[in-house]
Amino acid sequence: MNDIILVNISIITLLLPLFGFGLIIIFSKRFPKLYMAGIGLLIINFFLSVVLLYAKLSNYISQDINFQFTWIDFGNVPVFGNVHIDLGIKIDNITVIMLFVVNLISMLVHIYSLEYMKGDKRFNRYYAYLGIFTFSMIGIVIANNLLMIYIFWELVGLSSYLLIGFWYEKKSAADASKKAFITNRVGDLGMFIGILIVFTTYHTFTFDSIFEQISNGVLPFDSNAWLTATGILIFMGAVGKSAQFPLHVWLPDAMEGPTPVSALIHSATMVAAGVYLSLRIFAMLTADAMLVIAVVGGFTSFLAATIAITQNDIKRVLAYSTVSQLGYMVMAVGVGAFQYAFFHLITHAFFKSNLFLGSGSVIHAMHHEQDMREMGGLRKKMPITYAAFIVSSLAISGIPLTSGFLSKDGLLAGSLAFAHLTGHWLLPTFGFLVALMTAFYMFRLVIMTFHGEPRNKEKYDHAHESPFVMVLPLIVLTTLSLFFWYTPNPVAPEQGWFLSEWVHTPESVVPQETRFDFMKTETEGVTESAVAFSEEYEHAMHWAHIPTLVLSLLLGGLGILFAFLIYHWRKIDPDELAEKLKPAYLFSLNKWYVDEFYEATFISGTLKLSYLLSLFDKYVVDGIVNGTAYVTRVISTISGIFDKYIIDGFVNFTAFLSGLLGLGFRRLQSGRIQTYLVLVIFSLIILLLFFEPF
Repeated sequence: MNDIILVNISIITLLLPLFGFGLIIIFSKRFPKLYMAGIGLLIINFFLSVVLLYAKLSNYISQDINFQFTWIDFGNVPVFGNVHIDLGIKIDNITVIMLFVVNLISMLVHIYSLEYMKGDKRFNRYYAYLGIFTFSMIGIVIANNLLMIYIFWELVGLSSYLLIGFWYEKKSAADASKKAFITNRVGDLGMFIGILIVFTTYHTFTFDSIFEQISNGVLPFDSNAWLTATGILIFMGAVGKSAQFPLHVWLPDAMEGPTPVSALIHSATMVAAGVYLSLRIFAMLTADAMLVIAVVGGFTSFLAATIAITQNDIKRVLAYSTVSQLGYMVMAVGVGAFQYAFFHLITHAFFKSNLFLGSGSVIHAMHHEQDMREMGGLRKKMPITYAAFIVSSLAISGIPLTSGFLSKDGLLAGSLAFAHLTGHWLLPTFGFLVALMTAFYMFRLVIMTFHGEPRNKEKYDHAHESPFVMVLPLIVLTTLSLFFWYTPNPVAPEQGWFLSEWVHTPESVVPQETRFDFMKTETEGVTESAVAFSEEYEHAMHWAHIPTLVLSLLLGGLGILFAFLIYHWRKIDPDELAEKLKPAYLFSLNKWYVDEFYEATFISGTLKLSYLLSLFDKYVVDGIVNGTAYVTRVISTISGIFDKYIIDGFVNFTAFLSGLLGLGFRRLQSGRIQTYLVLVIFSLIILLLFFEPF
């Protein structure tokens, strides 16, 4: 299979979901079951992605395939020179793996939704929206340039807006969709500015061309600081999409959308787009940019985990868990653990989708009840869903024999190695504390939902295992959450094919002397290469492997133990504990009051500013306009009076005088000869009396 065929297959995988969207939107009223065509197209797409994955990794494993064409040619532009915009496709190992993940989860969600969304009055529209979302996400994955990514990036934003607000008649869903859309626009604005700086500097959007010019020392405005700023600005798009602090607030509210949407968008694909973008621009990130990224990711992970431990809505716990795990991935990008960031993106996609679809199974069985305090004892009624939850909870907790253990320990080891070389110990501190909290809140969820006695007897009596079309995706994703898909060695992922053969860290293109300047210390001896690409970093990673393994297992085990002590064995009363730690408990329960802060500042501030602007508009702008109109009316009135009584008066007086004189002279023109003779004689007498004769 040659590279042209692979490019054509990738184009087909891009267009099939779009075709399904158009088909359903246009013809669904005439053919009510046209949604089945959307499902069929996604199944075809999945098999094409499998073909693409196999062909690339078997025949072109060390070769990237690029296809591009000129979309717009501006010709010779003053100052810039010859400017043209190229569009194209990049097929590397990361691309084909991501295509497989996106199409697999999208296909499973399509199948799962057959039962979960059954009876919805907008059933066909739901499948159309899934299609346009899948199209947008695939576009991001296969793009070889920043412009294409940005185009599909905005389409993903539109798709998520439509899906989150799918039940728009509910105010909470409508508000959540607007919140997600607006919050993401904040991050996208920074990303847009970064892309403009890139194009202004390099006159291209294509990654390979940008990287080549940076490696030759071409920097934005000839400044290392501007290269750092450009990387951070582009990363702002990832802050929005991957729900990183301070733009994390939209993701938990996005749970207002249908649960399958949560599995598709908010665990595996859309939110992973931000991490994927960070990986794509990884080679151009400077040391300072990577440090900013690492701190944002580490803090986000910690913040979200502290919130998740007190939430009672099953989907909200999983939402904050997603934010926390995305923080892990972003932190891994920042500390240089490229392979493990991508590895965790993939493993997390499977076990978190499994958890969301499992929560949908529980909600479906409990007649749309989402409060875990109303659940309990469901393991007897829903054994397959329970098994899926157990495996995925073990995976996210980093327990051996699961995929999460391999990827999570790798990125924790990366943060530990980074700290060992640089002294930034706050990052692994965040990482290991989050490992403890993750194990705790996930098994708190499992115990409250599936263990103990039922707390809502009426709903429990009607609960049962979900239908086959909902259970099948759980089985598939559960098996994909086990270790053997990624490596034959359950404790050494680098010995498996995923890391050792399929995914490699790209070489930095940033000039050596500008990358990781803050690490240039005599004690550590790191003076030239970026930590992410240095021999010292590799040695530090090997050194960190055993301490990370021991510490993460210890903390994960403690988290699970605490969950059982409090919620299963009741050795510690959770209500008493919450009362003793009331300030901390309320701080966590109210999500660090970040939403309240935004409400009091940005939202209320915007409303108050709008009110002040309305007053300014009413009394100043309108006052000036109305005042001008009043003055104009007064001047017009005076002008009218002057015109009427002076100008018209003078004209009318002249006419009157002319008429009066005309009346007098008219009597002299009587036509009688006698009158004329009298006047002539009278005139002669006057002349003789007043003038002397010559």
